[in-house]
Amino acid sequence: MVADYAAAILSAGSTTLLVAVLSLLVATFLGLTAAFAKLSASSGLRAVASIYTFVVRGIPDLVIMLLVFYSLPALLNQWIEMLGWDFRVEFSPTVAGIATLGVIFGAYMTETFKTALQNIPRGQIEAAVAYGLTRRRMFTHIILPQLVRLALPGFTNNWLVLAKGTALVSLIGLQDVMFRAKGAAEATAMPFTFYLIAAGFYLAVTLVSMLLLFLVARRFDVGTRKVLS
Repeated sequence: MVADYAAAILSAGSTTLLVAVLSLLVATFLGLTAAFAKLSASSGLRAVASIYTFVVRGIPDLVIMLLVFYSLPALLNQWIEMLGWDFRVEFSPTVAGIATLGVIFGAYMTETFKTALQNIPRGQIEAAVAYGLTRRRMFTHIILPQLVRLALPGFTNNWLVLAKGTALVSLIGLQDVMFRAKGAAEATAMPFTFYLIAAGFYLAVTLVSMLLLFLVARRFDVGTRKVLS
């Protein structure tokens, strides 16, 4: 029986990883967009990006999750009813979880990417402009490689917190690792055993992530190490 429950918990790992990876993609996109907005010449864009990061970082993650899953559909349905339209809005736990975690960690990624962009030597950008490089080539050949290298430590920390933060999605009904572990603990009265299995899963994700991101960091540090040596 214990083996069956343990297998059920670990089989839900694919759901947890799917939510984590898709949330990371959303967070990365929002983080880059808001970081460039904060560094833009437009005061309007800077204000919007600043409000976004301030509000999201100032509200507990669980509160945002509950607002998105329960309150936002209810509000939208009220508006739809007022307009006389004949349909209802409902968010699945997967969609709500990905959207919420993406928005939350997008705010943290914003500061990570903003700091990295500010640390790219301005002279390199000016030299690229002087050589007539297009914005696209300037981004792909000069900004992006250095952005990855400079942002990777903060990006790694955000990813590790995000991966563990997926446990929150179990509270809105997603059958992930924590949801299955909770069900197994309640069914068998063996909470220590099954929560320990869940903890082992998250620890394994952390170890593998750190190894992979360490290899990525070494790859992007090659040129820097050669210059310094």
